[in-house]
Amino acid sequence: MKTDKPGISINRNEAGDLYILKHITIFYQSKYSSMKKYMIFLLLLIPSFYWVSAQDTLQKQKPKTPLKDKIYFGGSIGVSFGNYSRIAVYPMMGYKITPKLSAGIELGYEYISDNRYTSTYNTSNYGFSLFSRYRFIPQLYLHAEYSMVNYELYYIDQSRTREWVPFLFLGAGFSQQLASGIWAYAQIKFDVLQDENSPYNEWAPFYTFGISVGF
Repeated sequence: MKTDKPGISINRNEAGDLYILKHITIFYQSKYSSMKKYMIFLLLLIPSFYWVSAQDTLQKQKPKTPLKDKIYFGGSIGVSFGNYSRIAVYPMMGYKITPKLSAGIELGYEYISDNRYTSTYNTSNYGFSLFSRYRFIPQLYLHAEYSMVNYELYYIDQSRTREWVPFLFLGAGFSQQLASGIWAYAQIKFDVLQDENSPYNEWAPFYTFGISVGF
């Protein structure tokens, strides 16, 4: 078979071979294009695997803080004698969520004997608190606390009843290290809830002094 172009002759077998070669070339170009896309995808995916692997390695290499180093204990006591006598104990336990943030629970009990009036007034109060502290510098921390205290309430008609009174304290504290792992602290807090059964004056400050181990 001859072409119309002078100087070029292609027989039937050569034309078939060119047809096959053309389709093979198109096939491999298509395969190469698909492989090229997969290669690009893999090249983009490999850094992600490397980052995840690196993060996992760092987590494994990072030393874990022992549980005993995350828990701290402490509390305060209050004692006064005279016409108005009071003995109070407030043990607490806290847990360090992070090096700066901690949360914990405090239990409280106080015995009161009041001889300032005609008849002697003796009672006991008890309760608990859930608190959180954020230490923004080693010596200073912010304090938030929700407290429930069971008081024996007296009324004008000489009747009495017990009732749970809620408090929501916000404040701040100062701590000073006395020895390795032992701290003395002082804090001031205010009740922002102002429940009607609270025995304290409105916005009266609450002062607390105590000792903690591990805080």
